[in-house]
Amino acid sequence: MADQINSLEELGTVATGEDAVVEVAAPREPVRDELGRSYATGKRKDAVARVWIKPGSGKVTVNGKDQGTYFARPVLQMILRQPFQVAGVDGQFDVYATVKGGGLSGQAGAVKHGISKALQLYDPSLRGALKAAGFLTRDSRVVERKKYGKRKARRSFQFSKR
Repeated sequence: MADQINSLEELGTVATGEDAVVEVAAPREPVRDELGRSYATGKRKDAVARVWIKPGSGKVTVNGKDQGTYFARPVLQMILRQPFQVAGVDGQFDVYATVKGGGLSGQAGAVKHGISKALQLYDPSLRGALKAAGFLTRDSRVVERKKYGKRKARRSFQFSKR
């Protein structure tokens, strides 16, 4: 094994000759509109959220209402704060979201997904932290459909011997 390759440069020269050029992937560019906002769509269960973020004081507006009014339970408010805490930008962005479908829990998950996607579009350097936390992955679990001959999706009618 005298022909061991010790570095990437040697690998490039061995594979393509003396004038090897190693291409580096171009860094991601921020995606912002003319008002300085980033937009993303978040989804969870049956809920779909359209989310815009822009630099600000940390105000969150969902369907025209304040976050504390729309998502009254503290757990749901905590879900909305998670992407900012993981990215280390807590209180630096204002969020405007419209959400439709599903229940409150699914809607909170949809807004969280939208915030995460919008954050990584606004500042691509935050992508690693958000991806490692699993916030950029759409949770594809949805309610299973009801089957005929069953009471629910899998639950059978009560058996009666006589």
